[in-house]
Amino acid sequence: MLRAFFIAASFVVLAPLSYAGSIDVATIDGRIERLMDERGMVGLAVVIIEDGQFVHVKGYGETLAESGDKVTEETVFRWASLSKSVAATLVTKLDEDGALSLSASAANYSQSLHLPSHGERQASVQNVLSHQLGIVRNAFDNRLEGGVNAARIRADLHKLPIECEIGTCHAYQNVAYDSASEMVAKVTGESYQLAVKHHLFGPLGMGSASLTLQELQESPRWARPHNGRGFNVYRKMRDNYYRVPAAGGMNSNITDLGIWMRAQMGEMGAVISDNVREQTQRGRVGTTRETNRVRRYFPRLSDAQYGLGWRVYDYAGHKVVGHRGAVNGYRAMILFDPLTRDGVAALWNSGSNQPVGIQMEVMDMAYGLKAQDWLYLGAGPNLAKIRAQHPEVVQLTSAPFPRLSPYLDRDNLPAGHGVTHYEVKACFGL
Repeated sequence: MLRAFFIAASFVVLAPLSYAGSIDVATIDGRIERLMDERGMVGLAVVIIEDGQFVHVKGYGETLAESGDKVTEETVFRWASLSKSVAATLVTKLDEDGALSLSASAANYSQSLHLPSHGERQASVQNVLSHQLGIVRNAFDNRLEGGVNAARIRADLHKLPIECEIGTCHAYQNVAYDSASEMVAKVTGESYQLAVKHHLFGPLGMGSASLTLQELQESPRWARPHNGRGFNVYRKMRDNYYRVPAAGGMNSNITDLGIWMRAQMGEMGAVISDNVREQTQRGRVGTTRETNRVRRYFPRLSDAQYGLGWRVYDYAGHKVVGHRGAVNGYRAMILFDPLTRDGVAALWNSGSNQPVGIQMEVMDMAYGLKAQDWLYLGAGPNLAKIRAQHPEVVQLTSAPFPRLSPYLDRDNLPAGHGVTHYEVKACFGL
């Protein structure tokens, strides 16, 4: 019933002539139609929410290139790293219920997580969910993609060098983050997948949401993956990131992602309380790498932080919450203002990064800011001019960690690398 109401409500407000909100849905729709003609685009689905309500839910393009099978609002895609918000929300909800404690040692709830110098005893649950474990980013993702069991990989994380003290810096993880799935299973007595459905998807009415490759492929309508040039790669699909479901295992259609966004805005407080939202959507650690990545959107986006499963940004003076994801021929994004309850999310089935600009164009409208060609359908914003006017945005505020997990010879880590404390200059020449 709840799901049917959301879908029905979305169609009521989709008529372009009847909608007079600050987000110009007709203009966004036309921009996306043009986007679908760009190289590398195959299929895409978008949901826009204004003042907590659906104002646009639509599919574009095809589920498989040149198949003629159209993407609709019911087509299922992968969420990739948007999945982390689900894990963080559920764990925080269990903390609220007294089943576990965010401040307790991760070792209390995860048997397989082993960090350098027994750091799993020091690391708290919230350190796991905010990527503050003191190890290099994306640690051993290569082994996960090579088919190694995730629990076995987590047991080997102790072999890595220490990058910083636990709880003092941010380094994005997948394998380590998925220790959250063990935490949930331990305190609920259910598999992670069943617990998510029991505590979140069922109560929220997210009927298409699932967490396995089999469930994706058994969906009545599902989008096949394509690479950045738009060529299909679905015959090469693997279940690697489904084996870390808390980090990257979610699937759903765009309608259910919209329901998830509304719940994160506070529209469904009986399932996700204001306390859970405050805990997960509060910035806890600065993310230098992300801050410098989003400088292409300066002065719109700045001050990137990480909460629990969510990125937190300053958007022209407004706090916005979101995440992006990419895995095996799929891309996903979500960005919303929890105060004004305006937001946008998109799922697409190719490696193109161009749709990321949709979130900027929607939020500019929501805030009444001057329109920019963030989709780069024309020349796009003059980045050189922006950077010349704002030289501070190209300055690193702190040193980055090595760009890859330490398994490639070309990483060339310095001799003193890996000790408990070290001077950043010694490692990176800064």
